[in-house]
Amino acid sequence: MDTDSFWKEVLEVLFREFIQFFFPKIYRDIDFGKGYQFLDKEFQQITKRSKARKKIVDKLVRVYLKDGKETWLLIHIEIQGQKEKNFAKRMYMYNYRIFDKYQKDVISLALLTDNDPNYLPDVYELRRWDFHHVFKFPLAKIIDYINYDFEKEYKRNVFSLIVQAYLKTMETEGDDQTRYRWKRQFILLLYELGFTHETLVQLYRFIEWIMILPDPLEDRLYEEIKQKEGDETMTYILYAERKGLKEGRLKGLKEGIQKGIKKGKIEGLQKAIVSVLEVKFGAVDPSVLEAIGKIESLEKLEELLHQAKIAQSPEAFKQLL
Repeated sequence: MDTDSFWKEVLEVLFREFIQFFFPKIYRDIDFGKGYQFLDKEFQQITKRSKARKKIVDKLVRVYLKDGKETWLLIHIEIQGQKEKNFAKRMYMYNYRIFDKYQKDVISLALLTDNDPNYLPDVYELRRWDFHHVFKFPLAKIIDYINYDFEKEYKRNVFSLIVQAYLKTMETEGDDQTRYRWKRQFILLLYELGFTHETLVQLYRFIEWIMILPDPLEDRLYEEIKQKEGDETMTYILYAERKGLKEGRLKGLKEGIQKGIKKGKIEGLQKAIVSVLEVKFGAVDPSVLEAIGKIESLEKLEELLHQAKIAQSPEAFKQLL
């Protein structure tokens, strides 16, 4: 289950909720009123020499503490249960590189999403003669929440729904009917819990993209939810995400595999950008559509897709063009 990009998006939108759910002690000390900043480009420069990052989502975040100090949080999320022999050592290496660059305290955190309860690589230790070095970091394991009382947590922290959806995706592997029932339940919950529009879209996207069903069941669920709720806002989200982002992006990629892969990716990314803008802001300015349609750089389109997801207004996104 390749979910790297979904975790990245969730962390960017729900970083505060992520920390609160998995690391409550740290959450209590962070002054979120002062904001926080993701430093992805800086982190990529620091870690560019690493050869073992294929299944890892890395985030470097600058935050402020309630005691007035500035600190750095390094977050690694290991995806798809791919265990890594030198995971703790790599965490130590990244921690030191960041400290060396910024001369600031760096706190490394890890969330593991594999299904092996015995895989807990939270210590890197070196001992020789009278030398002893220990690097230990907080580690959260997603399968530790299998018996968690999620229903009591939904309204207090929306990240609980993300965690349960991921666990149910793992649990229903190969059982499409059970996954259908859980996916339906999660989507209906989105209506009931009164989330903000941005959070609603992000939660729906995560559920839609990880809880994959055969096309007949996807169509059945789409029609059932649409008819049951009759909610124009949510129906529009369903349409834009499922018909626009999913079909546009994936179809573009599949067509590209056969012939003209670059063209397929370009078209898929263009459709994905427009769909995200429509979901967040409604109708898209024709000049923006025209500008997006003229861009043929995959790197630029991928960056614009990322910016569309985090843009605070149509004007802010338009300036990037």
